[in-house]
Amino acid sequence: MAMKNQTTVTEFIFLGLSSDPQMQIFLFSVFLVIYLITLRGNIVIMVVIRADSHLHTPMDFFLFHLSFVDICYSSVTVPKMLMNFLAEQKIISVNGFIVQIFFFILSAGTESFILSAMAYDCYAAICDPSHYMQTMSKGICVQLVSGAWTTGFFYALLNTVFALKLHFCGPNQINHFSCELPPLLQLACTETFTNQVVLLTSVLILGLSSFLLTLISYIHIISTILRIRSAEGRHKAFSTCSSHLTVVGLLYMTGFLQYTKPSSVSSVVLDEIFSIQYSILTPMLNPIIYSLNNKEVKIALRNILGKFKFLNQC
Repeated sequence: MAMKNQTTVTEFIFLGLSSDPQMQIFLFSVFLVIYLITLRGNIVIMVVIRADSHLHTPMDFFLFHLSFVDICYSSVTVPKMLMNFLAEQKIISVNGFIVQIFFFILSAGTESFILSAMAYDCYAAICDPSHYMQTMSKGICVQLVSGAWTTGFFYALLNTVFALKLHFCGPNQINHFSCELPPLLQLACTETFTNQVVLLTSVLILGLSSFLLTLISYIHIISTILRIRSAEGRHKAFSTCSSHLTVVGLLYMTGFLQYTKPSSVSSVVLDEIFSIQYSILTPMLNPIIYSLNNKEVKIALRNILGKFKFLNQC
C-alpha cells in the first residue's frame, strides 16, 4: 500500500559540475574542445591504419577497434553533458538514463577486454616472436575483438536488467554530470542490495579477469625484457608496449577504484574527477599516446599529411 501511495519519478535532474552560468559556459567550451580532439584523434588513427598497408599488423588491428570504442565511449557521455551545460533544466527520463548506462557499461567493458587482447599481443610479440604470426592470426584477432564486445554486452545487459526493476519516488536530483549506475542506486526507493551485489560481482569478475590477463602478460613481458642483454634491445622491446601500459594504467586506476570503493568513502568531487578521467580524458589521450609512442603510426601519419599537402598544391 505504501508503494502505491508514493509518487513515481519519471525523470531525473542533473546537478552537473557547476550551477554558475558563467562557469557552465567555460566548462562547455573546455569539454567541447576535448570531445572534438577525441573524435579527430581517434578518426585519424582509424583512417591511417586503414590507408597504410604497413599498419595491418595485429596490434594495429586492435588499435583500430580501440579507437572506435573510444569514439563510442566518449559519445555516450559528452554530447548530453554539453547539452546540459546550455540548458536551463538538465533533465533526462528514467528510461533514457538506464539506456545511457547500458551503452556506457558496454563501451567500458569492451575497452577493458580489447586492452587485455593488446597486452596478449605484446606478450606474443616479445616472448614468443618465432610463433607470433601463428599465435596472432587474423582469425584469432577477430575472435578476441568479438569476445570483447560480447563480454561487454552481457556485462551491460546484466546490470541494466536489474536496474529496470528499480522504483523511483523521489528525490530525483542526480549529483553527477552523466549517467552511471552508482548515483542511480542512491535514488531508488526499492531495495538495491541485489543491484549492488550484481554490480560489484560483475566488476570484480570481469574487471579482475581482464586486469589479471593484462597483468600476467606483463609479468612475462617484463621478465623477458630483463633477460635481453643489450640496452638497445631492452629499450626497443619496452617501447613496443609502453604506450599500452600507459593507457591501461589511466583506465584501471580510476575506473576500478570508482566502482569498488565503499559508499562510506564516496565523495562527489572525487567521483566526478574519477569519472572525467576514465570516461572523457582517457578516450582523448589514447590516440595521442599511441601516435607519440608508435613510430610506424607517426611515419604513416606524416606520409598521409604529405599527400594531402601535395594534392592541395596541385
